[in-house]
Amino acid sequence: MADVKTVGLLGAGVIGGGWAARCLVNGYDVVLYDPDPEADRKVGEMLANARRAWGRMTQAPLPKEGRLTLVRTPAEAAEGADFIQESAPEREDLKIRLLAEASRAARKDVVFGSSTSGLLPTKLQSEMIAPERFTVGHPFNPVYLMPLVEVCGGAQTTLETKERAMAFYRTLGMHPLHVRKEIDGFIADRLMEALWREALWLVNDDVATVDEIDDAVRFGPGLRWAFMGTFLIYRIAGGEAGMRHFMAQFGPALKWPWTKLMDVPDLTDALIDKLADQSDAQAAAQAVGTDLRDLERLRDDCLVNVFQGLKARDFAYGADLAAFEKTLYDRAHAGAVAAEPDLSQPLKLHRPSVLPEWTDYNGHMTEYRYLQVFGDATDALLRLVGIDADYLATGRSCYTVETHICHIAEVRAGEPMTVATRVLAAEGKKLQLYHELFRDRDGTRLATAEHLLLHVDTKASKAAEPPAAIAERCKTIAAAQAHLPPPDKAGRAIKAS
Repeated sequence: MADVKTVGLLGAGVIGGGWAARCLVNGYDVVLYDPDPEADRKVGEMLANARRAWGRMTQAPLPKEGRLTLVRTPAEAAEGADFIQESAPEREDLKIRLLAEASRAARKDVVFGSSTSGLLPTKLQSEMIAPERFTVGHPFNPVYLMPLVEVCGGAQTTLETKERAMAFYRTLGMHPLHVRKEIDGFIADRLMEALWREALWLVNDDVATVDEIDDAVRFGPGLRWAFMGTFLIYRIAGGEAGMRHFMAQFGPALKWPWTKLMDVPDLTDALIDKLADQSDAQAAAQAVGTDLRDLERLRDDCLVNVFQGLKARDFAYGADLAAFEKTLYDRAHAGAVAAEPDLSQPLKLHRPSVLPEWTDYNGHMTEYRYLQVFGDATDALLRLVGIDADYLATGRSCYTVETHICHIAEVRAGEPMTVATRVLAAEGKKLQLYHELFRDRDGTRLATAEHLLLHVDTKASKAAEPPAAIAERCKTIAAAQAHLPPPDKAGRAIKAS
């Protein structure tokens, strides 16, 4: 929501700290209440992980990081907030008390979300001032990275409240799921609970170890669940006849006494010891260690790789991520325009960093990533002159028809860089750009790229004159930079000598 600038958070545990990190990296100021004296340290460590994960997940320019303020009371966290998220321990009485206290301090129009994983929203809102502005916003760990947030209202919650909450969560790059009927555990936790109960029985009865059960998930159905869920996978399993054939073939098996979903083994000391010992052995055997932060970073890296793979297919969360990146680019473009850059100098519109997966066997950035970096810099310049997502939707664009890249110096993983862009010529359908890539640490020039672009009518699939406003902006930049000395690498051709 455009009107949200400050987020009030109640609770800074694993979930609340994750909310803080996600909000901060997305540019929101956070006012946080938690009585834990270690809250500042714990949130700081989660924020460091969030920065690392988001830096790997997207090259889109993130907004300036928000400011974190810790306060001593729930009222202090609520009184200046534009959105409030409660993430206290899963105790109904505690949550009711916190929400009631915070609601008395907050503005009457401020939406409240609760991170509860299963408590009914009707009960949680029961003692609030203006309870109609309360809804559940149930996230998943790590909150700073996982996209799903279940939104479920109580008896007094308005549809407008849920819509406003979902709009806010989308600004964080999340995927809100509207739970239309109030129910204990909502949707995802009920599904996870079924799997968890069966897993406990398999360990209790010595059918499988925790390692074997995890392998059954991560090498099997878990891979498909990441992008197609349960029903779409089973539809495919039904062949050409789809779900109807699948149910006819496998439906009778539902009556077989396979599972124990309505029962759970006694959590005896012996079973808990077995679970803990096997979990420790599992971590050691897979060489992932038992250090919490190392495990978190491994989990984050794997999630980011899955997200990026899905983005390449524009499917499942990959489609959400691609759409969210467009909003980040548009926001950055708006900021660049508002900042009124000095057009007489090379424009520094793109500041990438080298991701580990961008490097070759020598540890240097691979050749095709240079093209990606320069292509992103070209996109930044195009957005500056008005060729943004809205413009592309009209069926017009700029296509690169020729590129010349010079590789000058090596660059390694983790290196922050800056691209400086010049408009060498803007004549009719043609736009000639020149980029220089510099290493931020010492200003070393790493590479240059010269691009020739043509403005096109994408519907007609042919070159076309740009609108007067676009053409004028390009010419203005070219004229402003005309006094700069000719680039030393521009106009070069490959020579054998």
